Amino acid sequence: MTRTTMRKTAWASLAAGTVLAVAVGTWSMAGTGGTAQRPVVLELFQSQGCSSCPPANANLNALADRPEVLALSFGVTYWDQLGWKDSFAKPAFTDRQKAYARGLGAQLGTPQMVVEGREDLIGTDARDVELALRRARPAMDATVALSRGRVEIGAGQAPKAGADVWLVRYDPRVRQVAIQRGENTGKTLPHRDVVRELTRLGGWNGAPVAFATTPPADPALRTAVLVQAKNGGPILAAARL
Repeated sequence: MTRTTMRKTAWASLAAGTVLAVAVGTWSMAGTGGTAQRPVVLELFQSQGCSSCPPANANLNALADRPEVLALSFGVTYWDQLGWKDSFAKPAFTDRQKAYARGLGAQLGTPQMVVEGREDLIGTDARDVELALRRARPAMDATVALSRGRVEIGAGQAPKAGADVWLVRYDPRVRQVAIQRGENTGKTLPHRDVVRELTRLGGWNGAPVAFATTPPADPALRTAVLVQAKNGGPILAAARL
């Protein structure tokens, strides 16, 4: 994507979206398919250097404490050359968004929210986010048991090509980031549920499997596990510790 295209499509209907970005927490979550045991997985791909991202970021932050939603914020790298290097971005997170773009037939740009690996939206309009969460019907194709140092995936129905097991470490604390250059110069942006580590533990083919894990580098980080069809496919199971 060229710089011009990225700026115009990153995603551009945002003037209206900014006005409509009422905090998601003010909307009823009745009808959302998630539970504390199997939360709806909501992923936001954003950059601190993207002027269109703060409303979507605010909507994700408003969902961070919902037990029926697993909200994850991924910083992408392709805005870094435009004046501000995102302090949370990693190439692996950009690769994850690219996989979704291929799998969903979506345009690569920021902000982008992905619900359960099955649907994407811009995420700046809280009402759109709410409707997407209500539409979500989290798959429970496997059981996931988490303990400190071990992940167990039970027997279940896997895709023919198999699935990936992802270990996600994310920061539930509010992180205030003062932006000193680029499109958001002068703003201090609060971030929550920022993904700091994304590790593929291995594969799952429907048979029970277990993986050993090590403690996070920062004990304040929380742990989630996603069982996901390959190449940015649907989430098949999810749990957090």
